[in-house]
Amino acid sequence: MKGQHIKHVFELSLASLLISTSGALGRFIEMPTPVIIWWRSFLGLIFIYAYCRYKKINLNINSKKDIPTFIISALFLGAHWITYFYALKLSNVALGMLSLYTFPVIITLLEPLFIKVKFDMMHLVLGAMVLMGIYILAPEFDFQNSHVKGILLGILSAVFYAIRILILKQHVVRYNGTMLMFYQLFILTIVLAPVLYFMDTSAIKSQYPYILVLALITTAIGHSIFVHSLKYFSASTASIISSALPIYGIFIGFIFLGEVPNWNTFFGGLLIISTVVIESIRSKKKMLAKSA
Repeated sequence: MKGQHIKHVFELSLASLLISTSGALGRFIEMPTPVIIWWRSFLGLIFIYAYCRYKKINLNINSKKDIPTFIISALFLGAHWITYFYALKLSNVALGMLSLYTFPVIITLLEPLFIKVKFDMMHLVLGAMVLMGIYILAPEFDFQNSHVKGILLGILSAVFYAIRILILKQHVVRYNGTMLMFYQLFILTIVLAPVLYFMDTSAIKSQYPYILVLALITTAIGHSIFVHSLKYFSASTASIISSALPIYGIFIGFIFLGEVPNWNTFFGGLLIISTVVIESIRSKKKMLAKSA
């Protein structure tokens, strides 16, 4: 049992590392954001379908009642990706990822609305800490400032991501994680197809190697492992264990893009990550108390 738990924690940590590559890739790829997300979905769909055929993963949906959940969660995933990539374009990898990483606290605040768990007043304190961290991150709260716009879009992306995780956790987590990602990417490929007619797609000729990495490493592998991990952890615990995600992303942005975070980013980011660590300790104590 202990060995299995360590394995699941390792898988979730690996998923966080792979997903964190989205920060540098989102900043680097030079195409309109909706076009990037369409290619990400389309190519990721091909990779996942090939994997499902190879591993003989069942792609049947067990109940028609689950179809609306598949569609709604896919739309929230698409909204999360688009707003997140816009946030990266407007700010930088550090600000985009740290503002997105408010999602663990957002999950703890929203979880009682989705799942029958008692609301914890401590989560309001953690939420206030996150808001303070965001305030420190922002250079100045001028809505004309591109960094502020990026931070706000990052927070909006975090809300979309949190809702998507809670929907999956509540309704369809019993399905294979790779199978879930297959249908979500299939839905996004169809929904976003019109952008190919209204936006410039010619840059794909020079950007396809980076799109392939985004589709395969970040999306097909990283997100499939993360969704799969929801079987073994609560939504809040899964997001807390993946707390290293923004650190990975900032480090990758520094190595490949030369983006050096300023002191505001360090202090604001430290406050945000601290809320995750606090909730992680509290969550562990609750689990130990239940098992005692």
